Amino acid sequence: MITDRKIRVAMVGLGFGAEFIPIYQAHPYAEIYAICRRNKKELDACGDKFGIKTRYTDFDALLKDPNVDAVHINSPIADHAPQSIAALKAGKHVASTVPAATTIDECRQIVEAQRASGKVYMMMETVVYSREYLFVKELFDKGELGRIQFLRGSHQQDMDGWPGYWEGFPPMHYATHCVSPCLALLGKHAESVVCHGSGRIREGLIPKYGSPFAIETATFKIRGSDVVAEVTRSLFDTARQYRESFDATGSKKSFEWQQTEGEDPVIHTKSTPERPLTELEIAQRVQVPDYAKLLPAPIQRFTQPAAIQDADHLSFLQGGGHGGSHPHLTHAFLSAIRGERPALPDAPTSVNWTMVGICAHQSAMNGGERIAIPQF
Repeated sequence: MITDRKIRVAMVGLGFGAEFIPIYQAHPYAEIYAICRRNKKELDACGDKFGIKTRYTDFDALLKDPNVDAVHINSPIADHAPQSIAALKAGKHVASTVPAATTIDECRQIVEAQRASGKVYMMMETVVYSREYLFVKELFDKGELGRIQFLRGSHQQDMDGWPGYWEGFPPMHYATHCVSPCLALLGKHAESVVCHGSGRIREGLIPKYGSPFAIETATFKIRGSDVVAEVTRSLFDTARQYRESFDATGSKKSFEWQQTEGEDPVIHTKSTPERPLTELEIAQRVQVPDYAKLLPAPIQRFTQPAAIQDADHLSFLQGGGHGGSHPHLTHAFLSAIRGERPALPDAPTSVNWTMVGICAHQSAMNGGERIAIPQF
């Protein structure tokens, strides 16, 4: 439903979540009406910094506030699904950081709660709003890539030093950053997955989740397509600079993510009899443009690293600012609430991207068995 009234958003979780507060405050469609954090001292510090008067230490109390139109959830992973489901049942629109859930049953409940409530649910997946993805999508939509032949994603990250709940976390349970661009580009859902675990993390990390693998690599079939995608994830005991990347291999051109920070990605162009290329001409570095032009003027500056509130937060020290995606995510969520466009990803798509990883880890734990991904 399109509304001329500003959408009143409550921010839940104020670590990484606080990065979105000034974006909402600057957005012409929204206001940050309330914030929620368990720690009262940190809650008040954030409220004072951003001038937000309505504050909650209890999430259930927040949901009873009739002035809250939407909640943006940035709590620890285990809380994402329970809080999203509770908020939908309370009649609130929901934006949730990734992943949407940790079990198949939670994924089913999210879809059911969204359909029953009629409210917007959107998983705030950064990669499909990054400047790199927007660049590749533009090439694809213009036909410059030709037929997509293969897709690959890689998300390798050192989680030592992160909060304790990350210790020993199954790599594929946090796979949406590399799964999502592969599926979003084609606009299709994953159908089934095969995954293999490789290597072994140190013994002290294994018991919490029962996951021994240092690296998990999956290939998944895409429903209604002859394209297969491959994704690789690592979290502990793997020497690799942070890399959150995807490659798109096409019949005319291919996009290949840079190997290290500070480089530009590569476009490979296929040589043809009509346009013969030397081998040196096939691969060319390309600078990816910023896509702030797609946003309302008051939030365009937030695509740039200079707008980051806490540059020392681990997600930015490793993640490079998430490709300027934060204002795009915010605008997409608010636009969906106003009825101007569908949520991307919506509830079924969000859980499909999430279940690729959940089912992949199940496959790895079962020696590479093919697992069908449930369709809701």
